[in-house]
Amino acid sequence: MDNMGSVVIYILVFVPILILGYLTMVKHKRKSQSSAKLPPGSMGWPYIGETLDLYSQNPNVFFATKQKSYGEIFKTHLLGCPSVMLASPEAAKFVLVSQAHLFKPTYPKSKERLIGPSALFFHQGDYHTSLRKLVQGSLSLDAIRNLVPDIEASAISLLDSWDGGRVIDTFHEMKKLSFDVGILAIFGRLDADIKEELKKNYRIIDKGYNSFPTNIPGTKYYNAVSARKRLSKIVSEIIRERKEKWSVEKDLLGGLVNLKDETRALPGEDIATDNIIGMLFAAQDTTASTLTWILKYLSDNPKLLEAVKAEQNAIYESNEGGKLPLTWSQTRNMPLTHRVVLETMRMATIISFTFREAVTDVEYKGYLIPKGWKVMPLFRNIHHNPEFFREPQKFDPSRFEVAPKPNTFMPFGNGVHSCPGNELAKLEMLIFVHHLVTKFRWKVVGPQNGIQYSPFPVPKNGLPASFWKEPSSKRLGCE
Repeated sequence: MDNMGSVVIYILVFVPILILGYLTMVKHKRKSQSSAKLPPGSMGWPYIGETLDLYSQNPNVFFATKQKSYGEIFKTHLLGCPSVMLASPEAAKFVLVSQAHLFKPTYPKSKERLIGPSALFFHQGDYHTSLRKLVQGSLSLDAIRNLVPDIEASAISLLDSWDGGRVIDTFHEMKKLSFDVGILAIFGRLDADIKEELKKNYRIIDKGYNSFPTNIPGTKYYNAVSARKRLSKIVSEIIRERKEKWSVEKDLLGGLVNLKDETRALPGEDIATDNIIGMLFAAQDTTASTLTWILKYLSDNPKLLEAVKAEQNAIYESNEGGKLPLTWSQTRNMPLTHRVVLETMRMATIISFTFREAVTDVEYKGYLIPKGWKVMPLFRNIHHNPEFFREPQKFDPSRFEVAPKPNTFMPFGNGVHSCPGNELAKLEMLIFVHHLVTKFRWKVVGPQNGIQYSPFPVPKNGLPASFWKEPSSKRLGCE
């Protein structure tokens, strides 16, 4: 296509969007003048707003600069949406807990299409309550304790594949583990061929999830939509086979199939597929990112690593030098390692903020949040606030020897939309760390610092590292 054609397309497609965005912003501004005032802040350019400012720099700098200039509540304009950002524990509680009914979950339609409209985190009300109760039950402590042997087997298999000193992309490899654990939690054990088909199509969806939503053959988004259809067929086949064996009603999958969405009368299989994909998305990158950061922080803190090794070696020796498997009770008695997990989640803050949308005009501390505006509690700003966490840029697990103040530590969100899989994620991390530090040494390769966003924060280049299995007589840790 020649340059003139490109210009014409740009004018026809983007100029109307810019005008519409500008008119929407003016409408909200006029409305705000007739009632309470809008929060302070800058809205940037029409439609584009401050999106380029956010994505052209470290988002931590963007949020921190805004808070320093305007305080703990400020307005901006991101991704075509007027938004209010909130950076205090009280505000996060207001939006996510005490007045949660005034704010609904919100996601771009392109992302909702890939996951599925029936997924848990797109809803509120009776359907959400019923579905959340079902998912929470399947991921309760009593339920996940039975997964310890299978999670352990997956962790051992992954670590053994790293042996030999070759350089691996740690984050990419961690995603394999979190995917396997997600499959275990949803389906239990699956045939290897079926699991591979699920994984192959999920990866295509994952690649297209954050791409520009152009439904043109050959684009990442188009490929993701096609993979989503194939994934739905695979899940339907699994459901059909389970029904034939009369086993579908005994697990999470069965509960999803039998759950009804009376508002739209969706088939149970559609509800199951949407929520299976949603759970995989919720579990994979977030857990894999945290695992990667744990390895990074242990590498950066040799004394801490030795202390963690001592704690885990005591368990290892009590299991006859690793001949016996880990038990549930042992995973519940790793106090230092557990604090390392908590401090990693605070320090890295994989979920920097969450999106909500005001369902009506809301007044908070004298400021107006107009109906339809996005509302974003900033978890990262709260986690890194020295008022709540002394020397917040220092990695210090000892800070969790005392429970943090309410609403200051929210790695899994808060309220009715908090992550129901938080205990499963922590169990996966504890099991992995046990086998990592008792059996392997490793060396991080390349840059030791730097963060990349994809979209979650991970160490630069996925933290390339080499791993070697140590003889049982050495087990020294990382270099």
